[in-house]
Amino acid sequence: MAPLFRNTTARPGNSRRIDLDPTGTLGPVLAGPILRHTAPDSLVFWLATSENPSFYVRVFDGDASLLDRPVNDQEVTRLRIGARAWVNLLVIEPDTTLPGNTRLEYDVGLGSDAGLEPEWIRDWAPHLCPEGRERPGFTLKTKLDRILHGSCRRPHHPAPDGLVRVDEELHGANRLEDTPSLLLMTGDQIYADDVGGPMLHAIHCVIHQLGLYQEVLEGASLSHSRELASMTPAYYHRDALLPETESNEDLTDRFFGGVRKPVFTTANAGNHLISFAEVMAMYLLVWSPEPWRLVTASEPVSNPDELARYRSEQKAIDAFRESLPRATRAMANVPVYMIFDDHDVTDDWNLSALWETTAYEHPFSRRIIGNALLGYLLCQGWGNQPENFSAIIEHCQQLLDAEKDQNELDKTAHDELIDRLFHFHHWHYSLPTSPRLVVLDTRTHRWRSEIRRSHPSGLMDWESLTDFQQEVMGEQAVVVVSPAPMFGVKLIEMIQQVFTFFGKPLLVDAENWMAHRGAANVLLNIFGHPRTPRHFVILSGDVHYSFAYDVRLRHKKNGPHIWQITSSGIKNEFPNTLLEWMDRLNRWLFAPWSPLNWFTKRRRMWISPRLPEGREAGERLWNRSGIGDVRLDEEGAPTAIRQLNAGGGGTLFQQHEDD
Repeated sequence: MAPLFRNTTARPGNSRRIDLDPTGTLGPVLAGPILRHTAPDSLVFWLATSENPSFYVRVFDGDASLLDRPVNDQEVTRLRIGARAWVNLLVIEPDTTLPGNTRLEYDVGLGSDAGLEPEWIRDWAPHLCPEGRERPGFTLKTKLDRILHGSCRRPHHPAPDGLVRVDEELHGANRLEDTPSLLLMTGDQIYADDVGGPMLHAIHCVIHQLGLYQEVLEGASLSHSRELASMTPAYYHRDALLPETESNEDLTDRFFGGVRKPVFTTANAGNHLISFAEVMAMYLLVWSPEPWRLVTASEPVSNPDELARYRSEQKAIDAFRESLPRATRAMANVPVYMIFDDHDVTDDWNLSALWETTAYEHPFSRRIIGNALLGYLLCQGWGNQPENFSAIIEHCQQLLDAEKDQNELDKTAHDELIDRLFHFHHWHYSLPTSPRLVVLDTRTHRWRSEIRRSHPSGLMDWESLTDFQQEVMGEQAVVVVSPAPMFGVKLIEMIQQVFTFFGKPLLVDAENWMAHRGAANVLLNIFGHPRTPRHFVILSGDVHYSFAYDVRLRHKKNGPHIWQITSSGIKNEFPNTLLEWMDRLNRWLFAPWSPLNWFTKRRRMWISPRLPEGREAGERLWNRSGIGDVRLDEEGAPTAIRQLNAGGGGTLFQQHEDD
């Protein structure tokens, strides 16, 4: 299929345009390389290929070559996901320890059986090379002194892409102190449950052209994933797929009901991803411009209302696609670490014990969740700390044999792998950085409600909170990633509490740290422990707006200094008028003198919101897509907390009076 368009982007102030040849055949690399875990003794690269090549690696310090050799068999793991698609993770052990605090450049080469010279990144992905350079690069910083972070990247949202701002920040980082130590993507890197019509069409094109593996389905009105693209209608109506029986009526409403939510935006689940092939195609399309060469110009809907919706989404998707070369360049030039939140799998994933029982007992919904979790493993989780995933990746290799050519996944092996994924408990991780970085899994270690099965579960159970406490005890400073804010907007949390009381937590996404008494008390006790870190920086996302709080323990002069810093979304925003009213009401109802503060579980905490620079007096919430930017001093305390807008500009969160 001939590609139908040219992707072009230009960096402001730069003369070179990033042009992708629209007339050539599909290149050997579908996506990547994305730079993942980096350390003086290890470099991790993720990439997806349309061939099964041998790999070569180079690392340079200026003109000096630090590494130049083939990648050996022990350093690469290959998984085949289709007739013309492989996922590859390269875990390179350099021959000598890599130096810190200096820019290093790298190159990944592709070899062939013909014995020709390797093709390097400049040959097959020149858009990944920074302006004026022949290769991508990175800096191994000995301190976490500048962290970029964000969540919630929804391709068909009309807001611009915050990853483009990351690319701009990397381009402008001429001094060591301005160079980001790493990029943290703190949840909802994809929206498996909220997919635009044009994106679903692109997914179908990629599946067809790459021959991504299909699968047998069970418990639905269709028996095979091949039918997903041909069913009538194929767009905006996947709510018709689950059988409407009494046993799974609640499940149908949860996954595909499109329930209007009075606080958070309506979840459009009519195009919910279902098959493993759909999930993998989505990752390729959100992380690389290359697969878009396979996408035809089409409007596969005819209903007037749906056609209007499709065309509106197409405008946003076109803008997203145009900026992709710069977004992918960002992920190739800074170490990237990730953790899931609900939309990476499905909305309200594991929200309550009742949700879990209903979802996991039905074979169709179980497969939907399992496919999304498998996609997260292969495209996100694996690269954070590959050694944590050795055993589960061996089981993936049995299903996705790199040398085996097949048309569809073996159902028995597929089901067994999904069962293992549901019992895998090491999605969380930490890095021995300075200060230590601790990334929490707030989705699969839930503390189920002892009051009622329909009430929200705690974001982490007692055992995992205890492990977290042991991880941070004795540290002078830590940076903690909690996908949902530990300290959020009080008014919204109270609304969620009211809806939970009336048995409707799903209507308001009642997921916050204070929603479960046990989890909230253990968390607050961790902050009050005498050996807790002196500086506690919490980075979060999830909510589609940004804010920063200074948090202290009341009546404890020597307690820890805590900062709740939330950046959301990378490409998503909260309805602006609604957020302004929520912000205003929250200030009125929960002012420092308000007795309502004593009805909250965090009444032991003193919380002072920082005010966004340039906003009206008292306003606390920032509602622009972009990326968070935190600067830390030698002791691990923030010296500057910013939100950088995707379209330029941004704000500095400034300290203010007590809340």
